[in-house]
Amino acid sequence: MTPPAPGPFRTADVPLADPYPYYRRFREGDPVHLGPDGSWYVFRHRDVARVLGDRRYVRGPQPAGIPPGCPHLKRTTAAWMVFMDPPRHTRVRALVAKSFTPRIVETLRPRIRQLADSLVTALAEEREADLVDRLAAPFPLLVISELLGVPPQDRAWFRARAVDLQQATGSRVARRADGFAVADAAARELDRYFRAELARRRARPAFGADLIGTMLEHAGAAGVDDDTLVGTCVHLLTAGHETTTNLLCKGLLALFAHPAQLAALRARPELMANAVEELIRYDAPVQMVTRRSAAEDRLGGHTVPRDSRVVLVLGSANRDPAWFPDPDRLDLTRDTLRHSGFGMGSHYCVGAALARAEAEIGLTALLSGLPRLALSAEPVRFAEDLVFHGPARMMVRTR
Repeated sequence: MTPPAPGPFRTADVPLADPYPYYRRFREGDPVHLGPDGSWYVFRHRDVARVLGDRRYVRGPQPAGIPPGCPHLKRTTAAWMVFMDPPRHTRVRALVAKSFTPRIVETLRPRIRQLADSLVTALAEEREADLVDRLAAPFPLLVISELLGVPPQDRAWFRARAVDLQQATGSRVARRADGFAVADAAARELDRYFRAELARRRARPAFGADLIGTMLEHAGAAGVDDDTLVGTCVHLLTAGHETTTNLLCKGLLALFAHPAQLAALRARPELMANAVEELIRYDAPVQMVTRRSAAEDRLGGHTVPRDSRVVLVLGSANRDPAWFPDPDRLDLTRDTLRHSGFGMGSHYCVGAALARAEAEIGLTALLSGLPRLALSAEPVRFAEDLVFHGPARMMVRTR
């Protein structure tokens, strides 16, 4: 028996603290859903996986909604790999991937561990603290700063610009009234900063010493100009920051909600790598990605016209019982098969190996360094964003 149609899908109606029952209604009742905004929302794993692997669905152009009067934001986001299609995407991805191989990430692990341990040590000095502000947000920014070669004295400024730039990302319902202007100013300052870094490296070549040097060394052969290099640096800063912050916070929330699984992980630390995959599947830090149909297609019994906006609900696909048995149960030993937390196909997250390392090391440092870590009495406050989904404030007790 077919479940009744669930009604129109509106992101503003999705409960941020637990969107999964809401997704389930559409996955069961209208899995390829034409929303009131004219977008097609896709909820089943098989349909999400097909679109992600189908070249008839493309990414470009740059994000809609940037208002006139934000030239720096437009130029910066136009050079973001996530909004590119082949062949430009292929060239830029190959350039960035040289610094994100699993081998290179393995060499970074000791330094990532040092950064995590130092933040946990500082957090232990406080009886109660906001995990987002004190660890989950600064940790990935410190890591990407090291990778890019940003000197320590610039990192506080770097973090502030990254936070300002977030005013233009995702589906922020609570964007500041001047949010786009703030983001445009941050884009202008980051553009100026990274152009100066390119000039500094050209004046004193030290290719291969960091990610900027590696990209600069190979940019000419790859046909990549300075606008794209600068935009890529800004994109890596933002993409590698917000998602890992959400992964750390939501991973801990899932573990706190499943004390038996948390106890098993403490007893068997060797489970951590698989645990991270399950935590991503269970509550993905990126809940949705968008594509555009370059040709008419039949999807889930519907005709999707050419040039339609297609929103793939990764959070729903990762809870699809047709692919993941008993999907609402957290099981750190589960074979996560092909979860879609890092995307699929040509846009599979180029920084996935680094994100995994950060999550494994960050969670290990928290659980081993703070054995009594627990949520405080203050309710977790989620950011008003269903794309980059996670807490804006998460108070914890350390002892």
